[in-house]
Amino acid sequence: MNITIRSAAPADAGSIAAHNAAMALETENVHLDPNRLRLGVDAVLNDPAKGFYAVAEAEAQVVGQMMVTFEWSDWRNGTFWWVQSVYVQPPYRKQGVYRRIYEHVLREAKSRNDVCGVRLYVDKDNRTAQQVYERLGMNPAHYAMYELDFVLNR
Repeated sequence: MNITIRSAAPADAGSIAAHNAAMALETENVHLDPNRLRLGVDAVLNDPAKGFYAVAEAEAQVVGQMMVTFEWSDWRNGTFWWVQSVYVQPPYRKQGVYRRIYEHVLREAKSRNDVCGVRLYVDKDNRTAQQVYERLGMNPAHYAMYELDFVLNR
C-alpha cells in the first residue's frame, strides 16, 4: 500500500470533517453538528496559529488524519504540541497509517527549538488506543483531565 503523509490543504476540509464526525460517533457516540464541525475544520486550515492537520493519503484520497494544536508551557519555555482528531478509515487500520502520521509529526516537532513535547488525551476506557500510544513511546501523564463543555454538554 502506497501511503503519503502530508500537510492538509483547504481542499481536504470535507474529508477531515467527515472523519471527525465518524470518530466522534465511533468513540463517544456523539453526533456533531456538521456545519459547526466544518467551520471548525476550516478555521484550523485557514489560521496556522490554531494548529494544523497532517493527513495520510492513499489511492488519491485522505484515509487518515491528525490535528495538532498548541499549548504554551511557562515551566519549559516551550510549546507542547497536542495531538487531536486522530482518525484512520477502518479499511486502513492496523496497517501502520497512524504510526506514519505520528512519526511525521514527531520528526517535525523534534526539528524545532520551540517545541518542548507532544501530548494527547484519550478516553480512559479506550484501551486499544492507549496501547498504540504506549507502543509509540508515549507514557501516561501524571494529570487527570477536567472540562466544562459549553457546546456538547454531555
